[in-house]
Amino acid sequence: MATDGKLASISGKCQVDLQCAANNKAHRTIEISEKRLLLRRGQSFDIKVFFKDGFNLQKHMIELAVVTGPDPKVSHGSKIEFHFSDELNVRRWSAVINSVTKNELSLTITSSPRAIIGRYSLSLQHDSKDISYFLGNFVLLFNPWCAGDEVYLNSDVQRKEYVLNETGTIYYGGSDYIGERDWNFGQFEEDILDICLNLLDNAPKYLKKPKREHPRRRFSVQVARTVSAMVNSAYDQGVLQGRWSSPYTGGVYPGKWNGSIAILRQWQKSNFKPVRYGQCWVFAAVTCTVLRCLGIPTRVVTNFDSAHDTDANLTIDNYYNVEGDDIGGSSDSVWNFHVWNESWMARNDLDPGYDGWQVVDATPQEESDGTYCCGPASVKAIKGGDLDHKYDAPFVFAEVNAKRVNWLLFADGTKMKMDVDVLNVGHCVSTKKCGKDEREDITHLYKYPDGSTEEEEIFKKAKISIDEPALEKTLKVSLKVSQPIYLGQTVSVSVVVSNKSSEEKVCTVNFWAKKKMYQGNTEKGNIKTFKKEITIPAAEDKSIPLELSYKDYGTFPDMYYRMRLITYVTDKLPENNVATIKDIGLLNPPLTIKMQNFNAYVGEKTHVEISFKNPFALPLKNCVMSIEGNGLVEDEKSVQFDDVKPNALAKVTCDFTPKKPGERKLLVDIDCDLMQNLKGSLKIDVQKKK
Repeated sequence: MATDGKLASISGKCQVDLQCAANNKAHRTIEISEKRLLLRRGQSFDIKVFFKDGFNLQKHMIELAVVTGPDPKVSHGSKIEFHFSDELNVRRWSAVINSVTKNELSLTITSSPRAIIGRYSLSLQHDSKDISYFLGNFVLLFNPWCAGDEVYLNSDVQRKEYVLNETGTIYYGGSDYIGERDWNFGQFEEDILDICLNLLDNAPKYLKKPKREHPRRRFSVQVARTVSAMVNSAYDQGVLQGRWSSPYTGGVYPGKWNGSIAILRQWQKSNFKPVRYGQCWVFAAVTCTVLRCLGIPTRVVTNFDSAHDTDANLTIDNYYNVEGDDIGGSSDSVWNFHVWNESWMARNDLDPGYDGWQVVDATPQEESDGTYCCGPASVKAIKGGDLDHKYDAPFVFAEVNAKRVNWLLFADGTKMKMDVDVLNVGHCVSTKKCGKDEREDITHLYKYPDGSTEEEEIFKKAKISIDEPALEKTLKVSLKVSQPIYLGQTVSVSVVVSNKSSEEKVCTVNFWAKKKMYQGNTEKGNIKTFKKEITIPAAEDKSIPLELSYKDYGTFPDMYYRMRLITYVTDKLPENNVATIKDIGLLNPPLTIKMQNFNAYVGEKTHVEISFKNPFALPLKNCVMSIEGNGLVEDEKSVQFDDVKPNALAKVTCDFTPKKPGERKLLVDIDCDLMQNLKGSLKIDVQKKK
């Protein structure tokens, strides 16, 4: 069997050189392996066949055969037999003979740009089918470099970013202050390709009817939809089990993951048992790894103030009592942020005009055709309000466009619509800028500007009601907070009450601060409450300063350190009562990472120093640092270090031995008793030893 690029005897009659290193380099899969033939469809490759007893081309009429999947059939496109021709045909499987001697046959073969992706075997056979020589195995992937492939992307810069880049940036937090973290996708680790193919093989529909499902792997839409379903574990042997609040017993807190490799390897090693645990950005990051590995251009996208509209009415209602507690009343929610993917492909299953970026979301939120998956949904269809286009366009449209209404409920059963800083959902839609370590705002790809005429037309098309402007009140209230705020430090808040009338007003200010989880829920109980009667002269503002110390807020339920601030101002005339909500987030201190070597070389130890300042007036204990990086660190390396004194600078050193050349990224994660998931990264250019 010739699968390693070296000569191998086949039935004692011939030997084959699959030229794996040269072919893989041309097909941009050399990062995965030099010893296995890994090809992209619609692109030619070369092989040589050596015959031990000689070969007469005129005497032996020969053809090539490729087969894939269970029970290969010509009618299904999973078995293809083709003769040699005078020139290659870029639209289908074809082959030409470059040279022939008594003992050697040199061939160039090209696959169809619409071929099924996956594992193949290649044979040379007499056209009478009575003699066949097995030549070897190969894997065929989607090809964004081929104009005939439906995932064709006509930009070298974008292909480098969305197919070849093994690291990326994921944005999180809130639209008020956006955080970022690096992720190691690792799609070119050799075993990851096999795991991705196993993921397709373990899809429930494939397990039930593999002969029917295998030919559908020629379609990027179907592959992306399968991956969306299989990265979560709802109803199947998917990769990740989701969990959105503590405890995380029996698994890993989602914030601890720094890359997809460990997750996918654990899933494979456990015989396809779901890995615990994931949340939206982990689902999206693993999905990005799988789709890039299979050859589909993919990026990770974050939507801030993201709606989860369970009843499909395009309205998110939130209810609070006069103590500031979220009292439910609706299964809808608005998450601080939600992360999904966009994949680039043609939509030949839709009317013209919907090619390009498609939303693919593996986080299990709602069922789609009986399966927890979402997409591909055309981003162009979302912006245009064309919600009858598959798949799941109404759900994604609501995530960026649903109307959010916050209500304050009183003990007598009456309710008041609250004023909020952000009236609608879907803000600061973010992805890593192509070719740069910067954030790109792509909100304009999903929606027209808030309040614009175009938005109004789209809302009418989608049947979203537009409220009449509210009557002007003589009182207004707002919350102001100085940013950024670091964990451990005091939060300074100002409640600003404005008297818009020509008379002095006496009113009562109520304030609550609560801890908030990223999916939108708040904890019961308050960080702090405040109530005071104030007098405001006519046509003036009054600012009330408040402070939330670390002693007040302490530890948080997740890694986002989010707070919800609520204020309610009452007047003698109830119709002038006003209220508002503001969500804020605290930040971890920044990490500084420096390489102590002048250069980094393959096979030689590289030393780095990591430093950060303890933001607390307390010592940090139980400190552990973890590092990983594709091509830099084998798996993950952990280092324990000494306690850090209050407000002191901590310095930690460690070393690793790079195994691959090129530009790499080292990812660092630090956990202590008072502070978790302190993350940073460093680009390292690894050189080959001279």
